[in-house]
Amino acid sequence: RNNPLYKQSIKHSHTSIMVQFRFAVLVLALSGADAFAPSPMFATTSNKLASTTSSSSTSTLSMSSGEYDFDVAIIGCGVGGHGAALHSRGQSLKTAVFAGGDVGGTCVNRGCVPSKALLAASGRVRDMKNAAHLGDMGITVEGEVKFDREGIAAHAKNLATRVKGNLEASLVGLGVDVIDGRGILTGKPNEIKDSITGKVYTAKDIILAPGSIPFVPPGVTVDEKTVYTSDGALELQSVPEWVAIIGSGYIGLEFSDVYTALGSEVTFIEAMDTLMPTFDREIAKQAERLLIRDRAIDYRTGVFAAEVTPGIPGVKPVTIKMIDAKTKEHVETLEVDAAMVATGRVPATADMGIEESGIEMNRGFIAVNEKMQVLSKAEDGEIMPNLWCIGDANGKMMLAHAASAQGISAIENIVGREHVVNHDAVPAACFTHPEISMVGPTEEQCIVKAEKEGWTLGKSTGNFRANSKALAEGEGNGIAKVLFNKETGKVVSVHIIGIHAADLIQECANAVAAGTTVQELSMMVHTHPTLSEVIDEAFKGAVGMSGH
Repeated sequence: RNNPLYKQSIKHSHTSIMVQFRFAVLVLALSGADAFAPSPMFATTSNKLASTTSSSSTSTLSMSSGEYDFDVAIIGCGVGGHGAALHSRGQSLKTAVFAGGDVGGTCVNRGCVPSKALLAASGRVRDMKNAAHLGDMGITVEGEVKFDREGIAAHAKNLATRVKGNLEASLVGLGVDVIDGRGILTGKPNEIKDSITGKVYTAKDIILAPGSIPFVPPGVTVDEKTVYTSDGALELQSVPEWVAIIGSGYIGLEFSDVYTALGSEVTFIEAMDTLMPTFDREIAKQAERLLIRDRAIDYRTGVFAAEVTPGIPGVKPVTIKMIDAKTKEHVETLEVDAAMVATGRVPATADMGIEESGIEMNRGFIAVNEKMQVLSKAEDGEIMPNLWCIGDANGKMMLAHAASAQGISAIENIVGREHVVNHDAVPAACFTHPEISMVGPTEEQCIVKAEKEGWTLGKSTGNFRANSKALAEGEGNGIAKVLFNKETGKVVSVHIIGIHAADLIQECANAVAAGTTVQELSMMVHTHPTLSEVIDEAFKGAVGMSGH
């Protein structure tokens, strides 16, 4: 209540506020949007309805200060841009989003959301085909378990369409101007050009949130039919008999889960010496046992897919020439039905007027400081006034929810409340069966960090095989590993592999963010019988207690 923004907001007309708020609620109710509305206390009043143009979905809640068209303009409408826009409206800022025809961005349209639909459907198929697992529960499935490939693909597409519609409705309902064109910097401060109409808009602050696109290595030819990125894979145009997946990170692992559940054989091609090179080593070994060894999967490590040539389905195979990652000598040529390129992502920052604005990019990434302010260059760069960058384009952490957190943080800094995102407390997950999740550094990184900073690393593990709920599900495989500072008791990181690991990690991420100690966590009560007791066992073990 002592906040100046609060004191200013309560001076607005009560009648006008309630009319606007009821309008926003009505739009949200009609659209089925999940987003939350800003508190009526902080809603912006307007003297007249904003005019509607053919290139944008215009709100009725915004009011311009006169000097600029908008207080905040956001280029990009993925999860990061959407999160920034919602928080911007929550602070009574007139806000525009340049969607570029891609409301929802990669996550909603070509990433997190549709991939989870494929994993959910294929996971059901895997479960129903697992006669031994079902038999332990007294269940018998007679006859062949069948699936409709087109139906599964439609499930993913329909989910993405629904979520996209909800996102756009929430923006319009809360008073965000959604402009169809892609936003391009003009090179002049505070200006953005609409790529469709050519119209130039002005904004006091501009947030860059263009997202990323799949990285295709040199020598790889993509036709999105037989050789495809995650974009093409999500369409599930076929279920290849034999598919090579180039890269064994999150994306490659998830699609290996989908393909093997639906009957494909998979070959991983990994440039590093080990599979899952970015994962905690202990977790990666468990994952190899649970997700690879017992499935129709083999792999090649320490090799590059130097040349990949598309084939013709049913006529000509895809050809993959592999070379040794160190010597660059040819080692093997594979002929497969399809190849998926899962070699990471690169920023979608081309042709945005970034360099014309005096900003030096590094491999497409835009340098920012901890407040998300754009720097002129990565090394000793100057702050570019009123220009911010969030999400994949800044390279800090290429996760959708990290982008959203960065967007909220940028708005906090724009309104004068200093904020910095603690990226060590941002969780991540791989939605395989079973799932993998983590927050904070790997154990290998923690060892280095502890030695460098002069503290002692502690480690405690909980097991799914000792958990009643996991055993009831027939899912006793997996562990939860807690790494902590022995001197302070604070949790440094947690790594989990097991059923619903993606849900279990949030408690741990909150502990890292809040600086909660293992002593405090060990005395917190967990519901019995639940999977959360796996984490409880690890917390208790950290202080010498026994979990039951």
